[in-house]
Amino acid sequence: MRVVIAEDLFLLRDGLVRMLEAYGFEIVAAVDSGPGLARALAESKPDVAVVDVRLPPSFTDEGLQCALAARRETPGLPVLVLSQHVEQLYARELLADGSGGIGYLLKDRVFDADQFVDAVRRVAAGGTAMDPQVISQLLTRRSRDEPLGQLTPREREVMELVAQGRSNAAIATRLLVTERAVAKHTSNIFAKLALPPSDDDNRRVLAVLAYLDRG
Repeated sequence: MRVVIAEDLFLLRDGLVRMLEAYGFEIVAAVDSGPGLARALAESKPDVAVVDVRLPPSFTDEGLQCALAARRETPGLPVLVLSQHVEQLYARELLADGSGGIGYLLKDRVFDADQFVDAVRRVAAGGTAMDPQVISQLLTRRSRDEPLGQLTPREREVMELVAQGRSNAAIATRLLVTERAVAKHTSNIFAKLALPPSDDDNRRVLAVLAYLDRG
């Protein structure tokens, strides 16, 4: 799997390269700026891009904007964005086109190699990988008198895991329940939130996130 990495801090960039190579990924470019990222994405056509939100020269959201521009040129280009802090605006921008192959993780997740590599693979496969802290903040922001308040504690647990991009099997393993129980919970969640039911992992993730983030 071919990967482009964009990170301006040398030690972190080098660490990402070494980690992903150890897991069998091919790093086709590792750059430290927005212009460098734009060139690498245009020339390399990677299977997935791992991108720091803030890159030179602006150190604002240069990395994110370069990645989004590349997705407009190559629809569906998988992009996993890394950020130092939770920024709900970045999650909204990533989700705006309604397609998969997207991820938003805090940089702390990089230090858990298995979790990080799983996220890279999920995004590269067209799935969604959202940081649990992003989901938690979106959940907290929603008003209690909205449909979200109708969910049981277990349904809220399941919804958080669905929104992170977990499959029913993975959720069942995490919560120590059967897949049939997870399917029942997700069906209840979709009904209570007035979302169209879907067996497609990516579409159901996007549906839940769209509900959590609207308004």
